Amino acid sequence: MSQHQPISKNSTTFVDLIRYLAKWLVIALIIGICIGIASAFFLHALNYVTDVRESNRWVIALLPVAGLAIGLLYHYYGKDIAAGNNLLIGEIYEPQKVIPFKMAPFIFIGTLITHLFGGSAGREGTALQMAGSIADQFSKPFRLSPTDRKVLLMAAIAAGFGSVFGTPVAGAVFGLEVALINRIDLKAIIPVVSAAFIADTTARFLHAPHTHYSIPVVPNISFLNIVYAALAGILFGICATAFSKSLHFTGHCFKKFISYMPLRPVVGGLLIAFGIWFLNSTTYIGLGVPFIVRSFEQQAYWYDFVLKISFTIITLGAGFKGGEVTPLFFIGAALGSALAGWIPLPVALLAGMGFVAVFAGATNTPIACTVMAMELFGVHCGLYVGIACIMAYLLSANKGIYSVQMIPSAKHQRYVHFKRKNLKDL
Repeated sequence: MSQHQPISKNSTTFVDLIRYLAKWLVIALIIGICIGIASAFFLHALNYVTDVRESNRWVIALLPVAGLAIGLLYHYYGKDIAAGNNLLIGEIYEPQKVIPFKMAPFIFIGTLITHLFGGSAGREGTALQMAGSIADQFSKPFRLSPTDRKVLLMAAIAAGFGSVFGTPVAGAVFGLEVALINRIDLKAIIPVVSAAFIADTTARFLHAPHTHYSIPVVPNISFLNIVYAALAGILFGICATAFSKSLHFTGHCFKKFISYMPLRPVVGGLLIAFGIWFLNSTTYIGLGVPFIVRSFEQQAYWYDFVLKISFTIITLGAGFKGGEVTPLFFIGAALGSALAGWIPLPVALLAGMGFVAVFAGATNTPIACTVMAMELFGVHCGLYVGIACIMAYLLSANKGIYSVQMIPSAKHQRYVHFKRKNLKDL
């Protein structure tokens, strides 16, 4: 009788599982800490330049010059990273080459310049691009396969999103959902969730500033209130579509009529600076966080969300840097707050529903946005925000703010397919 017993299939599977867990937990720990540090530093820097701008509003007159600087930087040194978040999502669909590390400092500098001189942009795009470029540098040292690189980039997106907004669970779901709609990769769950929580913990340890919102009153669930939530969700979905289509159209117009890329943000900067001068207000530029907080407390005007859309699509369409998500929070909260005059739900609840639902419609991520609302506002609003997010997702266009996003299960009886050549047109 042989002294060596054959290794059972179950034993081999268990060993492989342990190796898989150990490998990805180590990777998640490393990239989570790096991304958390980067996000914390970015948030502190963003607060600083915002304070400088508000204390020295004359710098807004220099926005066209700032736009020229950003345009020249990306035209001569950053053409290969100009696609931004679409490049990250594209690499998840079809892995080809490591994302250049220069994406991180370029988007960091570009975003700070945009906010310092008065552009209307967010922070999510910057956080995701920094996270993706930092994390992808570890793909070669860890000898990751193309399939593993997909997981790495999803984990980076989750870590960047979770740490910049202080919502690790939503960040994890966003990382899984944004690139693989209706097709969640179960193997990616552990590294994505781990990276999101590690990055958020790191950012919080470094006192990264996060805004807190409150929905003090949520009405009892009733058929009529559910109808009101669904109606609001429909309007949020229409708003999300209007923003996405306007953003793509504005970017196309700038490219069509101004062939030399560095001049596009110059013209955009002139338009924004004139708009700020005409309104005599900086409410609709930058992140707009004070306005978002105020919209939870008192009803906004009907034109607030329209003005924010206008300033944002000019800023980003012209080539300034930053994200779309915080402006979407502003737009959604402003619209929801304004709807309190017509829909008999509490103003804070409607503002919170709009906050996440317009974002859900524009990014095709209703699950992540519902989770985010419960992390930010409390689980008591879950049903209402969930209804609003789902309706906004269903009523929004297939093509959201991410041009290369692929929707395997079309919302409107047709499919949107990803083609890598689309990146060349961005």
